[in-house]
Amino acid sequence: MKQVLEFEKPIVKLREEIEEMKKKLAAKPSDKLAQQITDQERKLDELQRDIHSNLNPWQRVQISRHISRPYMLDYIKHCCDEFVEIHGDRHIGDDNAMPAGFATIGGQRVAIMGHQKGRDTKENLLRNFGSAHPEGYRKALRLMRMAEKFGLPIVTLIDTPGAFPGIGAEERNIAEAIAFNLREMMTLRTPVIAIVIGEGGSGGALGIGIADKVLMMENAYYSVISPEGCAAILWKHREHAPEAASALKLSAQDLSKLGIIDGVIPEPLGGAHNDHFAAAASLKDALLAALAELSKLPTAQLLEQRYQKFRALGQFTQA
Repeated sequence: MKQVLEFEKPIVKLREEIEEMKKKLAAKPSDKLAQQITDQERKLDELQRDIHSNLNPWQRVQISRHISRPYMLDYIKHCCDEFVEIHGDRHIGDDNAMPAGFATIGGQRVAIMGHQKGRDTKENLLRNFGSAHPEGYRKALRLMRMAEKFGLPIVTLIDTPGAFPGIGAEERNIAEAIAFNLREMMTLRTPVIAIVIGEGGSGGALGIGIADKVLMMENAYYSVISPEGCAAILWKHREHAPEAASALKLSAQDLSKLGIIDGVIPEPLGGAHNDHFAAAASLKDALLAALAELSKLPTAQLLEQRYQKFRALGQFTQA
């Protein structure tokens, strides 16, 4: 399925023109046409850089939801040397929206878990559109405790519009499952790294987001509410979502300035959906660097820094 975002249409149009010119060149070679193609390709590169260096928060939200964007299992495939998945929370059952298991990344053994979306209707129904149930959060915590027991770092990949708000999830206490994770993750005696790879929606994201290092992909977002939800509350209409996105300060760039996150992972030109391998390489480099830094800290210092990191959020001074 090919998805073209509104602001990408000039890029797509120019790319199609170049392809047509290349077909003509193949049919009838011409030095003049070859030079025109070179000039147009240079123009295309400049256009891409201009558009993607000036994206507003709403445009970044759109990129974070792109149907071709790499998901959790794509990053595991490209970054991990091996991955062994575990299933079940030992209470209710399994949750396909929250895959979890043990992996090896750059020779480093880790426990890894996160939200997984689908690319078509069948897969989205299987993955519940990336919205985890209580079982998913309890499964994630079960794996975290196993990682703590065996001295393994924990990696979480966040990509969800929010935890599942259905009747069944409420009956099985989704709020308690997330709240319990928040408390328990704060005391885990092993390094924890959280990376927002796409959507970071509300408590659904925070349920696996308490970490020593919180990183974000360049075009991801992390927010207490979706832009559409915020617009519906404040402006009484979802059409004000672009304004809400700007007001929420939900982009990686804004959150980095505010000190909410610890780093921004660069994406390939045009976004991660244009080059999964390059995006995965950037994520892997950032992850290994964070693991190397955290592994040097004594456990007591690690826990104190984690505590102080979250205590400092929201503090401000007024003149």
